[in-house]
Amino acid sequence: MKRGLYFISLAAILIGLMPIFAVIIVRVIASIFGCELRGGSLIYGGAFTPCIVMGEDIGPSLYQVAILGWYGLISLPIAALGAGIMVTLGIIAFCERPRD
Repeated sequence: MKRGLYFISLAAILIGLMPIFAVIIVRVIASIFGCELRGGSLIYGGAFTPCIVMGEDIGPSLYQVAILGWYGLISLPIAALGAGIMVTLGIIAFCERPRD
């Protein structure tokens, strides 16, 4: 039973952090190729900029993945819930261990 809860909470943490990981990877790719990435904010114009890599414009693709970061507003509470379950299970396991 506990092993299943550990697995579910670990999956919730990983799924919850996926949009953040995607944005980090896109930012790294954009900086490697010297591209400007405006994160889709209405303040900054909310449009992609051209990013030519090996003759192809990957700007629209980078922009679309960068927009996935907004899903973090939904998925980060899921990750927090998974982390809370994981901490609770750790405390329970610590309290149940045999004492010397």
